[in-house]
Amino acid sequence: MDYFIADLHFGDGRILSYENRPFADVKEMDEELIRRWNERVTEEDTVYVLGDFSAYDQEKNKEILKRLKGRKVLIMGNHDRHQTAQAWRNAGFEECSQWPVIYKDFYMLSHEPLYINTNMPYANLYGHVHNNPSYKTASKQSVCVSVERIDYTPISMEEVTERMKDGRF
Repeated sequence: MDYFIADLHFGDGRILSYENRPFADVKEMDEELIRRWNERVTEEDTVYVLGDFSAYDQEKNKEILKRLKGRKVLIMGNHDRHQTAQAWRNAGFEECSQWPVIYKDFYMLSHEPLYINTNMPYANLYGHVHNNPSYKTASKQSVCVSVERIDYTPISMEEVTERMKDGRF
């Protein structure tokens, strides 16, 4: 099964206050993100991380990635650029892209939201905006998978498509 998640921000204490995350500190946030990921994902699954994975260095990222179940693919976000794509692959991502990726010939996976209109034959899964009320969580052609909008847990492709049908999340 395929899953999607964005904006984990492992190791970033500032995100706790910026986004009013319900964790006492970075350690609690990191452990809860790992727990929720592993509760849902199996070793046979693939998780697409749509940016802003971690503020840690490569060694700490290796430790975290070893603890997370499944095959992991990173679409780099603005906070991931402190390391190269190759460094992320060396840390444990099986694939890493600096650019948006087309998934199943229809979905554009990106960190930041892309411009999509009703005449375009694509949909966009993205992160970056966290809980910003200027962006809908879902429409018939887009879904925001920032952790704050998906209960800090990877969301399956089936859940994404079901919620896109109604244009709500």
